[in-house]
Amino acid sequence: MAGAVSPSPCAHVVVFPLMAQGHALPLLDISKALTNLGVKVTVIATPKNAPLILSKISNFSEISLRTIQFPRVPELPEGCENTADLPSMALLVPFLKASKSMRPAFECILREMSEAGSCPLSVISDFFLGWTLDVCQSFGIPRIVFHGMGVLSMVILKIAFTNAPSLLAMLDSDPIELPNLSVPFTVYKRDISDLERWQDPDDPYSPIIAEIVEAEVNSAGIIVNSFEELEGDYITTLERFYCQGARAWCIGPALLYDQNQIERPVGSNQADPSQSYIKWLDECVGSSRVIYISFGTQARLSDMQMDNIAYGLEMAGHPFIWAVKSATWVLPDNGWEDRLKGWGLVVHNWVDQRRILSHPAIGGFLSHCGWNSVLESLSEEVPVLTWPMDAEQPLNAKLVVTGLGAGVMVREGGVGGTIASEVIRDGVKELMGGERGRQARDRAREIGKLARQAVEKKGGSSHKNLEGLIKFLKERVKE
Repeated sequence: MAGAVSPSPCAHVVVFPLMAQGHALPLLDISKALTNLGVKVTVIATPKNAPLILSKISNFSEISLRTIQFPRVPELPEGCENTADLPSMALLVPFLKASKSMRPAFECILREMSEAGSCPLSVISDFFLGWTLDVCQSFGIPRIVFHGMGVLSMVILKIAFTNAPSLLAMLDSDPIELPNLSVPFTVYKRDISDLERWQDPDDPYSPIIAEIVEAEVNSAGIIVNSFEELEGDYITTLERFYCQGARAWCIGPALLYDQNQIERPVGSNQADPSQSYIKWLDECVGSSRVIYISFGTQARLSDMQMDNIAYGLEMAGHPFIWAVKSATWVLPDNGWEDRLKGWGLVVHNWVDQRRILSHPAIGGFLSHCGWNSVLESLSEEVPVLTWPMDAEQPLNAKLVVTGLGAGVMVREGGVGGTIASEVIRDGVKELMGGERGRQARDRAREIGKLARQAVEKKGGSSHKNLEGLIKFLKERVKE
């Protein structure tokens, strides 16, 4: 053991995100929130991920960056340092294995900090970086886990995988019993992604996940990018899955802390001049509300499905802005683009999703229901047209639609398969102009107000929890 050392007089936390945009961005938001409490933060990243992180923290002198080289391995494309660079998510296993080779460099950083008298109160590291636990323990530093999921989805998945042998014998359409857990919707086996894969001893993913989960349950606690008014009823159940009396702190929506300090970005006055899509949205203000379409950085849709989306949007007849990340799909060559000029915009480059969702022209979001997207949408009072595709997204979609009443489903039942243009058309029409869409918009407005209240300095539940986390870490050091 390297030996436990006293932390520096100034509170200091190390943040180590997974090399994936959806995992890194909320942890950067949390880092900014920590600085509001007088905590200095060191973010760990690889060289190719550093520019994005620096662009997000450049105005925060209390946040510094340390880089660690990502190893080259034969299975991965040269220069691959982010899951977005993976040609297929089948390469996630070698990517995660490669990340373990960063351990000596990470250990060196903590040793330098301890010898300089700036040992951190804690390391907040991504769930997938389970190997950081042993390093933290060797220095007597508590590891706090960050998943990126909401509380309820995490609880359901943990219950499901704890009871995996019995679930594997069930049909996809069979409901799952969740003892002593009051859930506002029915969970079916088909809602639990990768159950078979996680339990297959011959699948290389299985032992990696088992190792990661073992590290998670033995960590000092978990932070969740959610808020008690949304999911507080499930926090105690989540904590039962951890050892040594570990706590779970709801401290979100983290993206709102930064907006609490500055004027919220609306319209082109604060937009980057290169963001022409914001100017396009400015021109839509006062006319029909625009629906925004995006499926995150990891989803892979077939060209046929992309065609169906294109024609479904055309048939729905509502203004839209569509962020397309497909490397293979091209716009239909039958005059589709010409027919939609003035009321449909396709953007092939990266877009600032938060800025789009905060724009007054936006009235709905067709989303894969990754937790970041759900929080961003509801925090901006935008209802969701849910189209889950993987991971815990089916559970998030059910929470949004059935549990919160803040959305409409594209279709019922699981993930996979091709969704027809007519189904997409009907979903867009319902969200943007139907009665269920109107009710969802009202609920999204209520949830957005609760989200902003949660991060307020005076009495906000998430702000109190963030303060409680720092107090817990300081007291742990004293002990």
